[in-house]
Amino acid sequence: MKITSVNVRKIEKEGSRMKGIASVLLDDSFAVHDIRIIEGDNGLFIAMPSKKTQTGGYRDIAHPINPEVRAMFQDKIIEEYNKIKDETNEEA
Repeated sequence: MKITSVNVRKIEKEGSRMKGIASVLLDDSFAVHDIRIIEGDNGLFIAMPSKKTQTGGYRDIAHPINPEVRAMFQDKIIEEYNKIKDETNEEA
């Protein structure tokens, strides 16, 4: 399985820890949308798409099964986020 495309939309909301939303295309065949890019205490990380449960918690709709695949998603998404962030800063 390969990530064949990553699309990131930067979010600029004062005081928000959410920095962007990503969509990922796998093998040009399967898309995962609404992956959130979050600024945590130890840097950026991703949060997979989720829905609210009846008990008030949240449950992932789609997610990697092992740490290697999660790292692959996170690395590619954060790399793309940093590219668009740098491009935005250069234009300002």
